[in-house]
Order: sequence, then structure tokens, then C-alpha cells
Amino acid sequence: MEEIRSVMEEHMNQVADLIQKFSGELRSGFGPAYDHFIGFFHAIDWKEPWLMGLLGFHFLLLLTFILTRKHVNFQMGLFLLALCGVYLAERLNRFLSNHWQSFATQNYFDPLGLFFSVLWSGPLLILAMLILINTLFSLCQLIVRWKRAELRHRARIAEKKAE
Repeated sequence: MEEIRSVMEEHMNQVADLIQKFSGELRSGFGPAYDHFIGFFHAIDWKEPWLMGLLGFHFLLLLTFILTRKHVNFQMGLFLLALCGVYLAERLNRFLSNHWQSFATQNYFDPLGLFFSVLWSGPLLILAMLILINTLFSLCQLIVRWKRAELRHRARIAEKKAE
């Protein structure tokens, strides 16, 4: 019994060492990504009116999603609008890149569209995923209600046959 205990302790120590090494490598690997994110975040002037308007727009979309979570048909329309917004992101980025002087203090719109993807497409994709998850939950609830109704109907038929 003592041998098994010592082997188990040795095994647990090896696992603990592996987890420490793995977490250390993860932290060192995520360091540059974190630094780039912080640099990206600080490079943006968040007090620009058009950026506040964009963030307000995304907030209103999220609020609309929350308030209409029980209306699946409306949610599907919102889902399609969000996906259309993502589809048109490249064209919007190109258009805004050509006209940035009229509404911004600096050109945020690079040719690859990183800025626009993060602040336009990212929130729209998150909203689309939330709508999809909500729709799946609604469908699961609908299937449960349908199955219960089917079982009640079968029970009534069985009662009528028994009489």
C-alpha cells in the first residue's frame, strides 16, 4: 500500500510540474499579444464623436437583442442584419478610409481592415453568436413543449381506449 501511495505522489508531482511549465509558457506566449492589445487600445482616441457613436450603436443593438430575446422572428431579422454588416465591412472600411478626414482626427482604416474588424465586425459577430445561442435555446424549449403535448395527446387517446 505504501508503494502505491509513493508512486501516486510521484505521479502527482510530475503532473504539477507539467502544469506549472505549461502555464509559464502560456504566460510568456501571451505576453506579446497582451502588449499589442494594450498598444492598440491606447492608440485610439476614444473621445472622438464617431467612435462614441459606434460604441453607442453596438450598445443599442445589444439592448435590442436583450429586449427582444423572446421574439425569434425579430431576432432572425437582427441576425441577418448583423451578418450583412459583417459582409459589408470591407467596403465600409474602404469607403471610410477614403473619407476619414471629414469625421476623424487620424486615419484608423488600414488596408487590411484590422481596426474596422475589431470595432465593427467583432461586436456584430458576437451579437450574431448570441442570437444563434438564444435561438437554439428557444428551439430546445419548443421541442420540449411539443414532446409534452404529444405525450398528453397519447395519454388522452389511451384513456379513451381504456373506457
